Amino acid sequence: MTTNTVSVTRGSSPLILSMPHPGTGLPPEIAAALNERGRLVEDTDWHMRQLYGFTERLAPTVVEAQLSRFVIDLNRDPSGVSLYPGQATTELVPTTTFDGAPIWQATLDGAEIERRKAAYFQPYHDALSAEIARVKGEHGYCVLWDCHSIKSVIPRLFAGTLPTLNLGTNSGASCAPSVEAAAIAAMAGQPLTQIANGRFKGGWITRHYGRPSEHVHALQMEIALSAYLADETAPWAFDAPKATQLQSALSAIIEAALGAAAAFERSRS
Repeated sequence: MTTNTVSVTRGSSPLILSMPHPGTGLPPEIAAALNERGRLVEDTDWHMRQLYGFTERLAPTVVEAQLSRFVIDLNRDPSGVSLYPGQATTELVPTTTFDGAPIWQATLDGAEIERRKAAYFQPYHDALSAEIARVKGEHGYCVLWDCHSIKSVIPRLFAGTLPTLNLGTNSGASCAPSVEAAAIAAMAGQPLTQIANGRFKGGWITRHYGRPSEHVHALQMEIALSAYLADETAPWAFDAPKATQLQSALSAIIEAALGAAAAFERSRS
């Protein structure tokens, strides 16, 4: 199923890949309201489907956004509450790039934000909620893997250079402890810089849907773009040879999480 806001590819396994930020689409009225910098949609999570192509053998369900995060950020609390109080971040409808550059020609009012929530935010989450319910109905549980990437150096958001792998579980709340432990152990075996629940602990998707008591185990992976792009600036070209090591690492971590979730759910039955 594909619309102008969301694409859903159904799989047969307990794994759901959520991709809220790979879209570059801009409805005409929104493109017209952006400034020149905004129309570059530079804070996209580039090439998510290509990067996660290796998961085809795992038969995941993929829920993928079609529109730019500059339209509305599908991984922010729709109430507007900050996920990282006291730290720099971007809003439900971003007003700047990650670097702090303004992206709109004029200030957006509350009515426009509410319109976008109904038109663009809700359809993605309706689709994701439906797939979680379907997968739980088929398997009794699901593993929700939220796919993200970001530039490795953004002084406004974090100091220094971001590790390649940034696993987030809302500090252990969004999945069973054994699932988190298995993912962290698998990640530790990879020859890439890494951290769990560091600067990125999981956005609204991980925090909202990750409910291990209700058989949903959610993990977010934020990846440094430098690990799979030829360059972190335009045209943001995918570098397949560079990506190979990263894809091997992601495969090991996802498989470990899936195995741990299956074992955890069996122990509960």
